[in-house]
This record gives sequence, structure tokens and C-alpha cells, in this order.
Amino acid sequence: MAEGVTLEEQAAVAKEFLEGLVNTMDLEATVVVRPIDEDTVELAVDGEGLGMLVGPRGTTLAALQDITRTVVQGKYPTKTDRILVDVARYRERRAEALTRFTKEQVAEVLASGEERALEPMSPADRKVVHDAVNDLEGVTTRSEGEDANRHIVISPASN
Repeated sequence: MAEGVTLEEQAAVAKEFLEGLVNTMDLEATVVVRPIDEDTVELAVDGEGLGMLVGPRGTTLAALQDITRTVVQGKYPTKTDRILVDVARYRERRAEALTRFTKEQVAEVLASGEERALEPMSPADRKVVHDAVNDLEGVTTRSEGEDANRHIVISPASN
């Protein structure tokens, strides 16, 4: 937790910012605070026609999350806790799709016995893939590359 500032106080600032944003954009949406753990909170923006807040492959959503964190840091300049933003369940649906994709890739790695490099992806997407592979037997993952070229390699586990 940030010094002297509760996660709930930080979430309230983030919620006020997001509600103001959707109101200014004349969007019909609600913002709900969902505690994830003691140091993380997710602000879920739900409603119709929110695609513009997600953008292509979630790029606008990632920027919205960064701006929301910046607003909270402006109010509380000490270290802030983890503040996540999701719009129209995009992150949840993306995680489900990535998990399915990962299982398909794992099946192919196990069948061929050869490692497979995936396309570069965001840190959040890489975490989903690593977590999905951690739940499976016979394969391991590692991240390679730098910055925008950082990607995951799925390999058969050494016996």
C-alpha cells in the first residue's frame, strides 16, 4: 500500500476520473471498483458502445490505464498501488482467448517436440501465457527479446 494512502482512496480517485471521462464523452457506462488483492484494484467500466475506449488490440485501454494511474499519482504523489482498468470485460475476454490459444500451441509443441516462438505481446498478455503454461505439464516458457519485440518461447520440458 502507498504510504499513508489506502487502496480505497486511490480507487476512489481513479473511479471519479473514469466516470468524468465517460460522462464527458457522452457514453453510457458504469464504473465499478473490484478489489483483486491487498495491493491491487481493478476499475471495471461497463456499458454499450465502449469500443473506442478499448481500441485496436487494447492499445487505447492500455493508454487509459496509464492515464488513470497518472491521475491517481497526481493526487497522491507517493508510490501508488496497482490500479488496473478494464473496459467491457476486454481483459477478461482477452485472457480467455489467450489461454485457449496457448493450449493449442502447447499441444503442437508436445506433438512436434520442437519449441515455438510466439508473436511479440504486451507484458499483461505474456503473463497470461506464462500462467496458462504453468498449469500444464510437459512444457516451459521463457521470454526473449527487448521492448516491443519481447515474446514468449514455449519449449518441451527437460526430463
